[in-house]
Amino acid sequence: MSWSNTYVGIPYEDLGRSVSGCDCWGLAKVVYQGELGLNLPDYRDGYVSAEEQAEVASLIGKETATSIWSLVEEPMAFDLLLFRHGRLESHVGIYVRPSVMLHMATEDQAKHEDYLSPRWHRRLAGIFRFTAGLKEAS
Repeated sequence: MSWSNTYVGIPYEDLGRSVSGCDCWGLAKVVYQGELGLNLPDYRDGYVSAEEQAEVASLIGKETATSIWSLVEEPMAFDLLLFRHGRLESHVGIYVRPSVMLHMATEDQAKHEDYLSPRWHRRLAGIFRFTAGLKEAS
């Protein structure tokens, strides 16, 4: 059984940061804490709703530009997949295994999806690895 199965079915909750409900960044935060013992920034004060795509994109852009994240070509478990929503890079999924990501579907729940499918692959903006401690934790 994959570590990711634990998180499948968590309901969508705008600005949520727990297993009782979360948005896409909240899911990344919950997974990193639960599986890796890493506490990602919260960012709830940076946007009022996940619908605010520009604010979300700005926060994600600032986060991935820091030295704790590295842009990588070949993904490993727990790497973050950054996707465009329109022109803005404002959605994250978590790499599980080749072609499979765990992500929060807006107004739905956390689920596995094929990030290489036409729907997702054309929107993939980058793959990021948390370089501060991830290799030791995986």
